[in-house]
Amino acid sequence: MRRLALLSMLALSGCVTPQSTELPQRRAIAAEVAPSAQPPATFAPQAAARVARSNASVAADFMDLTFRMESGRSIETFSRFEGPVRVAMTGQVPATAQRDLSALLGRLRAEAGIDIAQTADAASAGIVVQFLPRATMKAAVPNAACFVVPRVGSWDEFRAARGSATIDWTTLTTRTRAAIFIPSDVAPQEARDCLHEELAQALGPLNDLYHLSDSVFNDDNFNTVLTGFDMLVMRTTYAPELRSGMSRAEVSARLPGILARLNPAGGGAAGAGSTHTPRDWISAIETALSPGSSDSARRAGAARALSLAQSYGWSDNRRAFSHFVFARLSMASQVEQSVIHFAEAGRFYAGLPGGTLHQAHVDMQMAAFALTSGQYDQVLRLTDRAMPPMMREQNAAVLATLKMLRAEALEASGRSAEAAATRLDSLGWARYGFGSETQVQARLREVANLAPGRVASRN
Repeated sequence: MRRLALLSMLALSGCVTPQSTELPQRRAIAAEVAPSAQPPATFAPQAAARVARSNASVAADFMDLTFRMESGRSIETFSRFEGPVRVAMTGQVPATAQRDLSALLGRLRAEAGIDIAQTADAASAGIVVQFLPRATMKAAVPNAACFVVPRVGSWDEFRAARGSATIDWTTLTTRTRAAIFIPSDVAPQEARDCLHEELAQALGPLNDLYHLSDSVFNDDNFNTVLTGFDMLVMRTTYAPELRSGMSRAEVSARLPGILARLNPAGGGAAGAGSTHTPRDWISAIETALSPGSSDSARRAGAARALSLAQSYGWSDNRRAFSHFVFARLSMASQVEQSVIHFAEAGRFYAGLPGGTLHQAHVDMQMAAFALTSGQYDQVLRLTDRAMPPMMREQNAAVLATLKMLRAEALEASGRSAEAAATRLDSLGWARYGFGSETQVQARLREVANLAPGRVASRN
């Protein structure tokens, strides 16, 4: 059953345990890639979906995102950039980064109402995005895929200020300068995902909340680009009713009026239950996701997280994610249990805001299982359902893999022409999602080896 685990690394991008230095960071770690001569596919610009939950729920999440760090430390003072924000890119800027940054800044202007634009002058920029080799970043911050720090504008400034109060977000009253550090040698999608999450945190919330199913501010990393909820949070952060230096109580008192103006449909939506996440569940899930833990420790962490989620009576993203992680870590040794828990994850995701994206991740795994057992009609059904959410949420890596799975099912069903066209279509998305031609070809082989009778012919 070893073949069944081949796709597990795509299902979740390996979150890690927090660093002692609090650096808002994206915790997905991708492999280094070499430049590809093949042009990657690109997504057309599109606005995020409308927020479909209560303003009371949004307000509670806004407060938790804004006034707390991921470690649980409180932030006493509200801070943001006051006035126009200018963004510069420096270092070894990847070829796709300019297009992705331009699209992101356009969305922040249109959907969040922020006066933000790019500048070529890094010295005057409020936010500097510096690209540098992953090895350089890992030497200083081993487990962060990318991260953002305040009050500095370059890697050298960050190294000089590391460990000091200069880069402590909790000491800010007004944001004037921040630096984002992103590897220059990762797949285009990973660089784009870093741009979305870290630029959002440079501008606004610094926390991540596991119960959120419709946000990039969640270490489950299902959402890779800013969502409708995220844009509402950003628009609220820069509402004229707020200003830097306000206290928690002052911000809380103004939120109902702000959200009534920005999201009038949220006044009549149903509220949400408790969103407090106990530290024991967080610790268990972090153990399960940590690449530094042994396989047995990770499986034990996943089992404990699931047990805790069940004991707390959760039915939200945390319960679904617990099933998902348990299923993922059971793929190599307990195939039947893995299938059961992927199905349970899908059942819980089905009723959550933004849950179709999460279901699509489950569908990808279930399609891989179906391909190994020759259930080709099932592969076609699952991939057909999963591809639209992945296109809408702009996840090229998963979209490419779904198309590869679909191509194998079509080939095995005698529909060779369709299979060839589908496989060819997958390549452009794979080059954006995975980066190098070597990694694209490796993913093609991994998927092909899942099909019965294909292992010997492809090895």
